[in-house]
Amino acid sequence: MKRIHKERDRLLRRLTRITGLAGATAAFLCVLVPGSGSTQELAIALTLSVVIAGLVFLQTMRGSFAAALGVVAASVAFVLTLGTAPVLDPATGSAIAVTGGVASASVAASLVVRRHGVLLVCGLAGALVATIVWTSAATGHRMIEILVTTVVGWSVLAVLGAWFDNGVRIAETRIGEVGRAHEAERIASELEAQQRQDARVLHDTVLATLSLLAHSGVGVSANALRDQAGDDARLLRQLRLGVPLDNGSNAIFSPGSDDDLLSTTFESVRQRFVRMGLDVSWHGAGQLVLPRETLDALVGALGECLENVRRHSGVTEADVTITDDEHTVRAMVTDSGDGFEPDSVDPARLGYAESVVGRLSAVGGRARIFSSPGSGTTVMLEVPKP
Repeated sequence: MKRIHKERDRLLRRLTRITGLAGATAAFLCVLVPGSGSTQELAIALTLSVVIAGLVFLQTMRGSFAAALGVVAASVAFVLTLGTAPVLDPATGSAIAVTGGVASASVAASLVVRRHGVLLVCGLAGALVATIVWTSAATGHRMIEILVTTVVGWSVLAVLGAWFDNGVRIAETRIGEVGRAHEAERIASELEAQQRQDARVLHDTVLATLSLLAHSGVGVSANALRDQAGDDARLLRQLRLGVPLDNGSNAIFSPGSDDDLLSTTFESVRQRFVRMGLDVSWHGAGQLVLPRETLDALVGALGECLENVRRHSGVTEADVTITDDEHTVRAMVTDSGDGFEPDSVDPARLGYAESVVGRLSAVGGRARIFSSPGSGTTVMLEVPKP
């Protein structure tokens, strides 16, 4: 059973318990009024009131239909015990009315939500109503108020239970709709993120190679272009097949070690730009532990910064300095080239906006650029530590 249904049943049982115990207590007090009947009748009525209260409590503890049936049976016995007395005084009539319209009717709230609950409620209420009608006809007592109270009590509690159940069903439907909408939004966001990532990768690799070819590979040897094109072809194949571009969960950077994964990743970036005519010097010390997603973002942003140096700075050398503190890893890309006015860069350009800023923002990082014409350029990349 779904949790929302369990909560519905719990609240309805609580309503049944409060109503049933209140009705049984009120009937018990009415019977205690002097002159309500003979001693034997009073003793039986008081006992039945206690039994009704106990059965109501049992029914609300376990949700037992047998206990609910027992409540109605005890109420029928209560009506027959006091209703067949020679005299039906106001206190006795009130006791019967409270028993029929409150104590016994309390089970309607929890029964109506069961399978075929309406038929169950109608059957039990009908049995009690038939008892009251027969008693009235057999004794000649005026019991119209008792009959109305019983019918109204059962109707109100049954409608209340059905209304509550309908509200729960509506809430369940809306929760399902919200869940489906959230799932659709999550899938769309993941798809958009993947598309943006693919666009960044294509921009940083394949489109860069095509740009070289469009400029006849000036400054780059034919073998370097051939190797780069081969790498791009493998990358395109991975993207087309949906194969992850990298595996693993964590990586460690140690500038002096060729065995560490991040060092190897940086070395592959350095070798790529060496082939393309840009000499990259790496600086840094110690070990930096980064999640794979953060590592990919940092290396990708670094690669795009170096590509911008190669294409726009007018120099063939660049420096990359890796530092960190307790919370942040920083990579600083520096060149002594032509420089530019940062405010003059079109924010809609895919290279810096997506391949650098977008990448780092996706992992909680940021990028800052410092440059002026004739004074070179420095780009500070920052990513958070886990």
